[in-house]
Amino acid sequence: MEYNFIKIEKEDFRFILTLARPEKRNAFTPTMVNEIAHAFELANADDAIKVVIIKAEGPVFCAGMDLHTFENAALDTPNLSIPNQDISLGRVFDSLLKPSIAIVEGNVIAGGFLIILGCSYVYCKKETLFKLPELALGLFPFQVMASLLKVMPGKKVLQLCLQTEYFDAEKAIVLGIVDGFIDDNTIESLTASFENRNTKALMAGIQALRQIPSKTKDEQFAYLKNCLDSLKKH
Repeated sequence: MEYNFIKIEKEDFRFILTLARPEKRNAFTPTMVNEIAHAFELANADDAIKVVIIKAEGPVFCAGMDLHTFENAALDTPNLSIPNQDISLGRVFDSLLKPSIAIVEGNVIAGGFLIILGCSYVYCKKETLFKLPELALGLFPFQVMASLLKVMPGKKVLQLCLQTEYFDAEKAIVLGIVDGFIDDNTIESLTASFENRNTKALMAGIQALRQIPSKTKDEQFAYLKNCLDSLKKH
């Protein structure tokens, strides 16, 4: 499969997805969002894949949404093999049912947060900077708020959205956005820990976690028991 804005490769039980639009700081277009969705479908459908690794080319990990292409589709480069659906990047990451590790070697700006907040683990370089500039542009990081609520209280989410300057990796770790600094031994050990995991159990657990908030307190334990019973049958 040929993609316009991403690259994928499979290494044993690893599925590696690389953002490959460095000349535009990996800002995502509608086509790029749909390409990521297509790649995740491949990863979900392959029982041999136990973990997905997200990387990026160039000095910026992701500068967020390419507003020009979302406002004018003619500026995008369609992938004729994949019909463009109107889907959000946050929703796309919620569709991934395999553990994921973001290896962040450049700055993360605006909608780029949707990528790292959609991953199970995030590791970055010590010099990485993070920024939500939307308010300074007369906008607001609406979609990012939903993803931020997965890792921090609402008050902290609002404070972060109101701040428009860069903040450093140390703060990102304190806030729960990042799990640690890039270290080859740590990442390799983490990645290798998934090699012998049961694929169906991994996917069932991730899917159940995402469904819990939609259930009432009375429904939650019955739902989770059904998940367990279903997994035992396989």
